[in-house]
Amino acid sequence: MKQKTLLLPVICCAMFFVALFLTGSGGAMEVQAASSVQRLSVKGNHLENADGKTVQLRGVSTHGLAWYPQYVNKKAFKTLRDDWKANTIRLAMYTEEYGGYCSGGDQKALKKLVKQGVKYATSLGTYVIVDWHILNDNDPNTHIEEAKAFFKWASKTFRKNKNVLYEICNEPHWVGWNDYIKPYAQKITKVIRKNDKKAVIIVGTNTWSQDVDEVIGNRLSDKNTVYALHFYAATHMDGNRDKMKKALDAKIPVFVSECSICDASGSGNIDKDSAKKWFSLISKYKTSYIAWNLSNKDETSSVISPYCTKLSGWKTKDLSETGKWFRTQMRKDAKK
Repeated sequence: MKQKTLLLPVICCAMFFVALFLTGSGGAMEVQAASSVQRLSVKGNHLENADGKTVQLRGVSTHGLAWYPQYVNKKAFKTLRDDWKANTIRLAMYTEEYGGYCSGGDQKALKKLVKQGVKYATSLGTYVIVDWHILNDNDPNTHIEEAKAFFKWASKTFRKNKNVLYEICNEPHWVGWNDYIKPYAQKITKVIRKNDKKAVIIVGTNTWSQDVDEVIGNRLSDKNTVYALHFYAATHMDGNRDKMKKALDAKIPVFVSECSICDASGSGNIDKDSAKKWFSLISKYKTSYIAWNLSNKDETSSVISPYCTKLSGWKTKDLSETGKWFRTQMRKDAKK
C-alpha cells in the first residue's frame, strides 16, 4: 500500500521470540514438496495449471513476519482454506522497516518463519507466496545483494515445491520501470532460475505497484513472470482500474498480490462500492488476488478484530468488517 503504520509496540517483538521458542530453535526444518497442487504457469494474462485450466489464486497476506509471527501457524492457514476457501497464503517479510531483514532483523529467525509458512501451506495443499516486502526502501536495488542471497537460499530450499511463488519486490516507488525495476527483476530472476526453472515470479511495478500499464511492450523475457498491481479501494479508483484493464487487454499477466477495501493508509475509511467495482474487474479476467492482512492490529485493513486473540478457528464475530467482506468474496469466488 502507499503508506503503512511502521512503528509497532515492543510486545510484537516479544511475541516474535516467544513464537520462535515455542516452535523450536535448532536444526533444519524439512521442507515437504507439495503433492496435492499442480504447478502453475503463465498463459496470456492469467495463470493456468498443468491441465491447461485457468486458475485464480485467492488468499490472505500475513502482516510483517517479524511483527505478527503468531499467525504463521497451520491451524490459521487451515481456517483460511476450509472456511474462507482461500487457496493461497502470502508471507510478507519486510526488508527495511523495524525488525526488517535488511535493517537489523534476525535473518536466521525470519528465514525459519518463511520455511514454517511454506511447510504449513504445503501440508494443506495450498499455494504460498514468498514476499520480499520492500516499502521504505523504495528502490529495489537498495538491498540487491541481500535480495540475491535471499532468493538464492529460497529457490534452493523450495526448488522441489510446486506450490511456491516468489514476489521479488513488493512496492517499488519513485523509480522508473525501465531504468530501475526491470533491471533489478532481471538480476533476481536469473538467481532464481539457476535453482528453480518453473516457479511463477511476481514483479512489483512503480508507484507502490500501481503502474502495471508501464509493462506493456516492455516485459521481462522470462515467460513465467506476472506483474503486481496493488489497490486500496477507498483511495484507488477508476484511474487505477483503467491501468489494470489496459494491461490485461494487452495480455500482460496481472496479479493483485495485495489489496484491501479501505484507504491506502491501511487504517482509514472503507469503500465497498469501489471494492465492488474492483472485484467486478477481477472476476471478468479471473485475476488472482491477495487480501491484506492477517492480523488483529487495530487498523481497518486487518482481517481479524482487534478484540480477538484467537490465532485460528475464527467465527464471523471474530472478524473485522474487512475480514467479513473478504471471507464472503472468497467463498463466492470459490464457487465459480
